[in-house]
Amino acid sequence: MKELTLETLIAVFQEIFGAALFWTMVAVAIIITLAFIFVLIRDRSIEGRYLARAELSAPVGAIAAILFVQYMTNSGFSDIGGPIDIIVLLGTGVAGAGGLIFLAYVVQAFMRQPDKDGY
Repeated sequence: MKELTLETLIAVFQEIFGAALFWTMVAVAIIITLAFIFVLIRDRSIEGRYLARAELSAPVGAIAAILFVQYMTNSGFSDIGGPIDIIVLLGTGVAGAGGLIFLAYVVQAFMRQPDKDGY
């Protein structure tokens, strides 16, 4: 493999997770992103208290993402060998944290009570 292309990454992720699970995760990520964009357009700003509460879920998302990937790849922390493994581990954690922050923010925004919040 001389070049790293999008097609190569998709093939690798499909091999790791299976085609059905991979494309389901992609669809869920797209839905959460579109819901976040909808909330931003609807509210015309980022609500600080929602964001602060959503950020509390970041460690849970990071740990869950790392453990999920380790389970799917039949690996563990003892299999970490070099710098690239640490970079991938940290990237997985950041992606999981960010994903759960987006989800928690969207859920809070959709569950708000207009009379109580003054909207």
